[in-house]
This record gives sequence, C-alpha cells and structure tokens, in this order.
Amino acid sequence: MPSPCPPALPTPRHRDSPRAVRTVRAAWAVRAVPGVWTLALGLWGLSRQNSVWRDEAATWQVARRSTGDILRLLENIDAVHGLYYLLMHGLFSCFGPGTTVLRLPSVLAVTVAAACVASLGNRLAGPWAGLGGGLGFGLLPAVQFHLQEGRPYALVAAGAGISTLLLMTAVQDRAGRGQAERNRAGRGQTERDRAGRDQAERDRSGRGRGRRPALWVAYGGTVLVCGLLNWLSLMILPAHLATLLWVRAARPVRVRWTMAATGAVAGVLPLILFTRTQSDQVSWIPPLAWHMLIGPAILLAIGALGALLDRPRAGRLSAASVGLPLLALPQLGLAGMSLIQPLFLDRYVLFSLVGLALLIGVAIGAAVRAARPRFPRAARLVLPVVMTVATAALTPQLLDKRSPDSRVDDVLAVADDIRELARDGDAVLYIPAARRDTRLVSPGAFTGLRDIALAQDPVESGTLKGVEKSPQRIGAAMLTQDRILLIMDAGEVAPPLSTERDRVKTCVLREHFTPATDRRIRGRRVTVYERVHPPHDGPPRTAKDC
Repeated sequence: MPSPCPPALPTPRHRDSPRAVRTVRAAWAVRAVPGVWTLALGLWGLSRQNSVWRDEAATWQVARRSTGDILRLLENIDAVHGLYYLLMHGLFSCFGPGTTVLRLPSVLAVTVAAACVASLGNRLAGPWAGLGGGLGFGLLPAVQFHLQEGRPYALVAAGAGISTLLLMTAVQDRAGRGQAERNRAGRGQTERDRAGRDQAERDRSGRGRGRRPALWVAYGGTVLVCGLLNWLSLMILPAHLATLLWVRAARPVRVRWTMAATGAVAGVLPLILFTRTQSDQVSWIPPLAWHMLIGPAILLAIGALGALLDRPRAGRLSAASVGLPLLALPQLGLAGMSLIQPLFLDRYVLFSLVGLALLIGVAIGAAVRAARPRFPRAARLVLPVVMTVATAALTPQLLDKRSPDSRVDDVLAVADDIRELARDGDAVLYIPAARRDTRLVSPGAFTGLRDIALAQDPVESGTLKGVEKSPQRIGAAMLTQDRILLIMDAGEVAPPLSTERDRVKTCVLREHFTPATDRRIRGRRVTVYERVHPPHDGPPRTAKDC
C-alpha cells in the first residue's frame, strides 16, 4: 500500500551550495594570507642578535620568580602588568627562559590581530580591503616594534581585533534577522519561495539564538582580559559604543553591549584603583606637548581619508563606522588623560592601529574598484604593487627594528664585558639601582662578585631592583675595596643622579678611585675602578662630605 504522505524532500541548505563553499574558502584565504605574512615577519630575526633591553629584562626577571614572589612584587610595583607576568611565568616554567619564549607570544598575538583586520575588512568592504588591511597591519612601524617585544601590548592589540570582530558579528547577526523578517512580510513571493526562506531563517535564527549569548560572553571576556593586561585598553569601549551609535544598532544589541561592557569594567576596576597607588612608576613620562601630537594627527588624517573612500552613511555598518572610532577615540582619549597626568605613550594605544589598518585596507579596496571597469587585469595587480612598494620603502625600518640598536640598551651585551673584566672578590655597584637588571637576567656573569650596596635582594624585598643600604653604609663599604666594577647607563641615555645613594657612589669613586678600564656597548657602560689614594679619615656622611 502506498504511503499516505509522500516522502519529504531534503531541504537544500544554502550554506552547502558551491557558491557558499567558495565564499567560505575565500574568506579563510583572506584571513590566512595576512596571518602567514605577519607570522613570517615576526619570526624573522626574532632574537635581535640575542639582545634584551631593559623593559624586556623586567619581564624576564619577574617571569623567573615563583608565583608567590610575583604576587609579592605586584603589591609594590607593576601591578598593571600582573596578568602578563603570570602568563610569562607559566611559559618560562614550561619551555625555559629565552628570547624566543619571551617574544613568541607577541608574534602570535600580532598574527591574530592581522587575521582579525583581514576578516573585518573582508566582511565590511570586500576581499581586497581585507587582504590590504591584514597585510598592511604587520608593516606599520609601531606594530613592527612590538611584534618582537616581550611586553603585553601586542596581546592587547590581538584582543582589540577579536573583540571588534565579535561585536561586528553580533551586530550583523541581529541586522540579518531583521532583514529576514522584512523579507517575509513582503509581497510578491511564491509560496515555495516563502517556505524556503522561512526554513532557512528558522535554521539561521536557531543558530543565532544558540550563539548570541556566547558572542556577548566572549566579547565581555575578551575586553576584560585586555583590561587586565593594560587597563588603558578599556578605551576600546567608547570606540565600540560610537560604532553602535553610528550604525543605529537595535536596542537589544545596545542593551547586551552595555551589560558586557559593564561587566568588563567592573572586573578591571579593582586593578585600576590599586594601580593608582603605584602611579610613581610612570612619573618619568614627560608632559604632553604639541609636537607629541604630530604622529597621531598624521594617523588620523590617513584614517579619515580611508573612511571617506568607504562612503560611510549613518545607519550602515561599514569599515568606516568600525575603523574610524577604533583609531580616533583611543588616541584622543589618551591625549585627554595626559592633560591630567602625563601618560602619552603610543604603546598604550597600540591596539588603535587595528582601526588604521582596516581603513588602509579600505583605500586599497577602493583603488581596485576604481581600476576594475577600465583595466580589469591591472586591477588585480593593485594590491601586489602597493605591498611591494610599501615593503621596499619600509625595509630600512624592518631591518632597524631587528637590530639591537633599535632599543635604548642591551642588558645581555654588557654581561659579556662583565665576564671578561671581573675578578673573584671584586665589588660591583649600579647607578641607578635599576641597572641591577643585568645581574638578574645573567646571574652567571656575576659569579664571584659582591654587590656591596645591596641590603635586600629584589626577590626578598618584592621589588624589581632590590633595596640598597643607606648612603653612609654604601660609602663605608666602598672604602674597604680595592677594585669596583660600576655598571650604569651610557652617556647618551644616562639620567641625572637623582638619589643620595648614587651621589655618594659617584663621589667616593671620584675621590678615592681611578678608572682603569671603561667600556660602552649598546646603551650600557662598564667601568673598572681601582683604589689608589690613601685611606680617608672616615666614610662620607653625605655627598657634600666628598
């Protein structure tokens, strides 16, 4: 007997059609090519000729401490980098300390950020914009500097790319459902078309309901992690809010964004309040001056040109509505904060260059579209030609960033001089005390040397440079030595003497010792002093007593 109901025909799935498969493959290629390109740039010359500069030395020495010692340090200094130090501690524990382990997280983070820029550009302005932005991101000079840097700023840039991509996905998901509802309400559709669209919309909206909460949780979590790596990265939230207002996002999207943003800020707020008690560690940053704004102004001009080429319109999600706020608001926000307390360092808003790269990609995409009607074959060469010219023009920068001379000093280079010059029983001094980082990163080079100024070592004291004795005790200890090795900054980067201890060290060396050997290498200076004068009546009580 025949079945009373005909067998149900399989419902065609649009996402499995040949065209959809090609689209998915093309999207993956747009992300993969910039990712591979950026990864190759990052791995090239990663060790910088086995050099480590002072900021990276802080990461190196802290990451080698135990978790308890790191937490004790954070109570006194560098709490703003606490999460990053714990991350690097885990990596050093698993793979051992070294320049590769120190810098590879930044390489991978910038690779992820480049892939996010490419994905954003592809979805908002087309594949050429995605490829151009993703490839261009890794070439930006500031990105090149932090691409191979053992500090957290590249990780924040990756988080900015991920959070922006998640936000855009949430907005597009909601907009797609709204458009589908309008299509279903339209007239002139056949019953078969309407049924097929209803089924496709049920499939899509079902997936949307399943992933929508996960999107917002992932978004809030990503912003939270970025804030814990560097709380100034929370300036990405005003940028994202500007995007939502620009595109007139639906009320449910604005409500969910507010909830996610509030949760992220609440999670970072204790860190912000605590680090305000450690504000002295940024007291060296100079006050904001007009010439410091020239670079950001040029970046904003480039971004504005890319936004204009995107032909932005209010209410439309576009590369301009995403990229321009992401570029401009963190830069302007940091400048505004610096009027209250000097904080204007480009690395604090490195993540804003995700927006710049996206807008550069828009400009490249616009050039391809302009050339395509009259020169269809030549249009395909626009991106390769632009990338070739840009790479050639920036090659000196690329080479410089991979040179030890690209940083103000090299902690490891001076260790070789110490090994050669030191004798067992010699004393060693540091001016300022922060130059003790050489011993902390290369302890083997200081075997047999006595740190006569040190009262508590850095680990015991929960500090980066240790606690030194009083000036009187330092002076007395120096007068009992025959040879002293002094490690300090070279002349071009040496700060003025700022503490009584350092003035006493300098005074006693000048009055009672004579320099026998003096070497300078990559921002550091090692001088061997030998005692030649007759004993002094007593140790100097202050620098004036010399």
